[in-house]
Amino acid sequence: MAEQIQVTRSLFDDVMVPNYAPAKMIPVKGQGSRVWDQDGREYVDFAGGIAVSSLGHCHPAMVSALTEQAGKLWHLSNVLTNEPALRLASKLVQQTFAEKVFFANSGAEANEAAFKLARRWALEVHGEHKHEIISFSKSFHGRTFFTVTVGGQASYSDGFGPKPGAVLHAEFNNLDSVKALMSERTCAVVLEPIQGEGGIIPATQEFLDGVRALCDQHQALLVMDEVQTGVGRTGSLYAYMNYQVEPDILTTAKSLGGGFPIGAMLTTTEIAKHLKVGTHGTTYGGNPLACAVAEAVIDTINTPEVLQGVLAKEQLFRQRLAAINEQYQVFSEVRGKGMLLGAVLNEKYQGRARDFFLAAADHGLMALVAGVNVVRFAPSLVITEQDIQDGMDRFEQAVAQVVNAA
Repeated sequence: MAEQIQVTRSLFDDVMVPNYAPAKMIPVKGQGSRVWDQDGREYVDFAGGIAVSSLGHCHPAMVSALTEQAGKLWHLSNVLTNEPALRLASKLVQQTFAEKVFFANSGAEANEAAFKLARRWALEVHGEHKHEIISFSKSFHGRTFFTVTVGGQASYSDGFGPKPGAVLHAEFNNLDSVKALMSERTCAVVLEPIQGEGGIIPATQEFLDGVRALCDQHQALLVMDEVQTGVGRTGSLYAYMNYQVEPDILTTAKSLGGGFPIGAMLTTTEIAKHLKVGTHGTTYGGNPLACAVAEAVIDTINTPEVLQGVLAKEQLFRQRLAAINEQYQVFSEVRGKGMLLGAVLNEKYQGRARDFFLAAADHGLMALVAGVNVVRFAPSLVITEQDIQDGMDRFEQAVAQVVNAA
C-alpha cells in the first residue's frame, strides 16, 4: 500500500525548487469563482490562475469534455493526428484571420514557435541579414531563454549567461521609438495588445495602426502575443479584433485551455509553409485531452452572450473600484479591458501593490499584481454578479486595512 503523505505548506520548502514563494494556504477545491483551502476557508477568485481559468473552476462543459475524452484517447504523438486537435484548429481558423495552427503546451512554447517561424520566414524569403526582432520594454513573452530575452524585463533574463542576439527593445505606445529601430534587418515586431505583466497597459489605436504600417513598409512580420488577452478576455475572441489590426502571427494560451495546459500559434498559409516537416515540434502539443477541453472552452466563450457579458462585468468592476477609491483615495486610474483590469496605485501608495494583494488574501479574496504599482484582476469570464459584489466587498475591507495601517 502506498505511503500516505501529509501535505502541508512546509512540505513545499522541503521538496520543491525555491523559485516560487507560494501563499501559506493550499487550495483543495474550486467551484465557479469560489475556492476552498485545506481548512475549509472560502475565497472569491479574482485571479483566475493568472488569467487562465476563463470559465472558473470545474465548469461542467470542461469536466464533460475532459472525462469523455479521457475514456477514449489520451496521447499519440506527432507522427499521428487526432480528431480533437483537428476540430479545435478548424474552429480557430474559422473565427480568426489565421489559416494554419500549430499546437503547443503553453504561451512560452507558442511564442517560441512564433519567433522561430519569423526568423525562418525571414531567412528563406529575404536572406540572412533579416534577423532582428523588435520587442518592447516591460513586455512579457514567457520563461524559455529565447522568449524571456524577447521580453522587455531584463531581471527575468539576466544571470543565465549569454542571451540570444538580435533582439531590440522599443518603448510601448511610442511609435517614434519603433521607427528608430526598424530597418531592412527587422524580421518581426512582437507585442501584446495589452501589456499584462508590464502593468495592464493597452496599446493605443494609433500605435497599433502605426506598427502595422511600419511592418508592411519594412517587410517585417507583426507578431501579437495574445496569451493573456485572448479567448474572450477583452470582450472579443481576440483583442486584435477590438483594434481591427490583423497580425501575421498570433499566439494564444492561458484562457484557451481554461486551466488545462495548451498553447497555439496561428498564422497564414504563406508564412506557415516555412515550418516544413522536421523544422519544429513538440511531444505533447495537440494532445487529444488538451484539445478536447479547449474546444469546449471556445464553444462556451465564443458566443454573443458571454462576450457581451464580459464587457458588462467590466463596468461593474469599474463602478465598484471607483466607489472604493472615492472613499479611500488609493488609485490613480483603472486600466485594461473586459476581465483584464489593473488598478494603478497613486503616488501615496507607490510600490505597495503586494500589500493590497496580501490584505485581499486576509479577507478571502484571490487577486494579483502586475508589477509593484498595479493590483490586477483577471477573473473567470462567466463570474456571477453576486461573486463580483462579494469579492469587491472583501477587496474594500482589504483596502481599508492597508490605508488604516499606513
